Amino acid sequence: MKLGKKSLFSILFLGQVFLISFVQAAAQPDNSNTIKPGRERLSMDLGWRFALGHAFDTEKDFNHGTGFFSYFTKTGYGDGPAAADFDDRAWRTVNLPHDWAVELPFDSKGGHSHGYKAIGRPFPENSVGWYRKKFFIPKADLGRRIVIEFDGVHRSSALFVNSFYIGTEHSGYSSFQYDITDYLNYGSDNVIAVRVDVTMEEGWFYEGAGIYRHVWLTKTPPLHVAQYGTFVFSEIGKKSAIITAATTVINEGKKEAAFEILQTINNAAGKPVAKRKLKKLILKPGEIKEYRCTMKVKNPNLWSLESPSLYNLNTSLRSKKVTIDNYQTTFGIRSVRFDPNEGFFLNGKNVKLKGTNNHQDHAGVGVALPDALQEFRIARLKSMGCNAYRCSHNPPTPELLDACDRLGMLVLDENRLMGSSPEHFQQLERLMLRDRNHPCVIAWSLGNEEWAIEGNIKGARIASTMQTFARRLDPTRRFTVAISGGWGSGISTIIDVMGYNYISHGSVDEHHKKFPNQPGIGTEETTGSGTRGIYEDDKPNGHLAAMDREPNGASIETGLKFYDARPFIAGLFYWTGYDYRGEPNPLGWPQVTTQYGILDTCGFPKDCFYYLKSCWTDEPVLHISPHWNFKGKEGQPISAWVYTNCEEVELFLNDKSLGRKPVPKLSHVEWDAPYEPGILLARGYVKDKEVITEKVETTGEPAAIRLIPDRASIKADGRDVSVITVQVEDDKGRVVPVAGNEITFNLQRPAKILGVGNGDPASHEPDQFLNTIKIEKISGLKMSFTTNKQDFPEAAYDFNDSIWAAFKQAEEVNKPMKDTLIIIRASFQLPAITDNTTITLFTKSICDNQTIYVNGHLIAADIKRNAPNQDFKLAHNILKAGKNIYTAIGTPFVKTQQWENLNTNPGVVQIFIPAETWKRKVFNGLAQIIVQSAQQPAEITLTATSPALQPATVNIKMLPATLRPAVPEK
Repeated sequence: MKLGKKSLFSILFLGQVFLISFVQAAAQPDNSNTIKPGRERLSMDLGWRFALGHAFDTEKDFNHGTGFFSYFTKTGYGDGPAAADFDDRAWRTVNLPHDWAVELPFDSKGGHSHGYKAIGRPFPENSVGWYRKKFFIPKADLGRRIVIEFDGVHRSSALFVNSFYIGTEHSGYSSFQYDITDYLNYGSDNVIAVRVDVTMEEGWFYEGAGIYRHVWLTKTPPLHVAQYGTFVFSEIGKKSAIITAATTVINEGKKEAAFEILQTINNAAGKPVAKRKLKKLILKPGEIKEYRCTMKVKNPNLWSLESPSLYNLNTSLRSKKVTIDNYQTTFGIRSVRFDPNEGFFLNGKNVKLKGTNNHQDHAGVGVALPDALQEFRIARLKSMGCNAYRCSHNPPTPELLDACDRLGMLVLDENRLMGSSPEHFQQLERLMLRDRNHPCVIAWSLGNEEWAIEGNIKGARIASTMQTFARRLDPTRRFTVAISGGWGSGISTIIDVMGYNYISHGSVDEHHKKFPNQPGIGTEETTGSGTRGIYEDDKPNGHLAAMDREPNGASIETGLKFYDARPFIAGLFYWTGYDYRGEPNPLGWPQVTTQYGILDTCGFPKDCFYYLKSCWTDEPVLHISPHWNFKGKEGQPISAWVYTNCEEVELFLNDKSLGRKPVPKLSHVEWDAPYEPGILLARGYVKDKEVITEKVETTGEPAAIRLIPDRASIKADGRDVSVITVQVEDDKGRVVPVAGNEITFNLQRPAKILGVGNGDPASHEPDQFLNTIKIEKISGLKMSFTTNKQDFPEAAYDFNDSIWAAFKQAEEVNKPMKDTLIIIRASFQLPAITDNTTITLFTKSICDNQTIYVNGHLIAADIKRNAPNQDFKLAHNILKAGKNIYTAIGTPFVKTQQWENLNTNPGVVQIFIPAETWKRKVFNGLAQIIVQSAQQPAEITLTATSPALQPATVNIKMLPATLRPAVPEK
């Protein structure tokens, strides 16, 4: 398959980035002979400072944007936290990914669609977050191009570097980058500040808040492969594959560059299987160009669901026999095809898509998922036979696609918002360029349920323009839009692959008859799911029985039977694989998460999980529901359902047969069983031979806790996690399906707990137990002068300063006040202090050689101007609940230049309250705790306790691991 001679990638995205960086390069000194070669991609995830600002109160937003010159008025005039010299010592330290919304409480005034978190317009104090990070750039990097890359920030993020405003990204889902080469201090420290504003929602589901994906710093020589600058695709023959590698190279230097490109394909074992060299290449200063070559791979290992084999393309730029840039591209060799009559084909084999839609949050961590948790979630879906994942409704994090590549999961990669303006095209372009080398991605979704346009001519125009644009970026895949209405008109008339959202919204058969050459996918279909382990509605507490069990209720079986009977449809995606925060329909408060998932927010299976597993896998499946703990319902009929892929099932209650029944295709069998405590047992038969048995039992009372890690050994890299199931069992080791005990957790350092959950859609318990940091301003500054240098009654708590003037710094230049000291009094407020509270005074110099008192007690003496480490722990016995008095005494500052701004900020007081003990109630017998490793090998122990229950421990080994290269701090 051939691409145009020059992709739109070169013309638009790279053209914009390059124009800026080339102009910047022209201003750099010409040190091309000494520029450090090679590419570095360094993590910037660790060691950020974080604090909440305010959506409209500038004082509470650290006075950002209040300077005489704003950062839009004069370049380099970022103020408040955007200023390089802003004092953030009292802020929290966080690592990325970070979601501050998951830390907030639930509130009935919160947004329904976002799960009633205390964030958004009603909560301006919780809707702006500031991040700051200090880092070091070596002097040897001068002359290289340095780019900061954000995989995703929610939402409306403004970036500042060393007080310079760099840009704003409005979307909370697009990856974006900025070239910050010209703004850096080389051989010195640098400061990045990011202001994030989530006041306005972007989606209609829980979105989190903050820098919730990874951040990277990429360093390259002026001549280098562009970001997302390779595109690898295949044509597969009988015993070989022809690989086309398209590489975009940029010359951001001031001189013409002569070079060659060496392309090397390595297999999964790291062995080279094909090479190609492009020689005598020249790029002028400011030039950007795409270079192509083809290579033959003999007997390729095709990427498939069963064997997801991956290759690596190493693109090496060489000049004068020196490698100046290396760019790595992971890809797979495979073919995909959609057929209007036979559905979807992978490597020439017809494959029915067995898919789920999923948002990106998880219990305990919100949207800030560690990479290993992405793999955990995909593996859970695969275990029920799921083979396809739709990224609803936004570009995913790159690590999700990496997991799908490794595990063999097909992906429908989705754009966030439809439109044909330059901004909409830029969003789509970034998504496609970033993700088009992933073999797991089989198609692009341009949008979802755009109700204002999906059934009309505007929708057809916009979708057609988008599709034409997108084909230039990737002609190897097809495009779809998930459409919920107006089938047969609007978008559905022009899109490559029709996306049907819910068969109840129209006639699939009529649409196919009208558009016989258009392939189709069921992009959304209902699961009919409810609350895990609940079999009777309890609406006041936010719990629902599965709709399958209601007369005429929505059923997971309906969609599967419908699409199975229509081979011309490629398959379907259920709504949803996992429960997710937000959209708590149909109940609303106190429900805070959906109940549509096949698994709950922790990944614990609901009954319908086993229905799909029985239909989607060849593994013998026999699952009985409900549980058999119905105290008080003795003698009443209980509807017992069995999901199985056996031909027949016989059900027994306490050894008495309730009958043997054939199993309908893609369905279940059920009995009305009069409840009596004991054992409900099912026997499954194939060809009249018993092949599997399963039982549910009436359990005893809760007696013990069990901890089951998904992995008992993890990497000691500070990033890996173990996902641990918490079970409450009776004295015979059986999970008690109605247990709700609260469990307390204790973890040995150096590892840490990231979050806890239990899958209860109406739980308002905290997901995280974090240290609380409150910052109190020192305010009401007044001043007086004295010639007394020994005794300072003015420092006393009850000194009367009512006639003192408001504090201000000197206005004249170079006129010191001889033999005179300035005394500055101010106050700060404190709440009632408990023994475990720590109060720290973070001071800044407001006079020379200052001496500091609190409530008349000497804290520090003769502090030199702007001395480091001006932080002082305050003893509780000198502090008061309510008003406290701060006094600074020293020599008045004197201006050295007329325009010099002398500091008037004395600092802040930090109130530190340590976190409560981690805890969580089990919900219907289960809970989950996520433990993250440290960066040193060790064995750690997690202990779980609860009154009247036998405690449990589990040991997790943190094994030696290579640490991810990271940006050095100061």
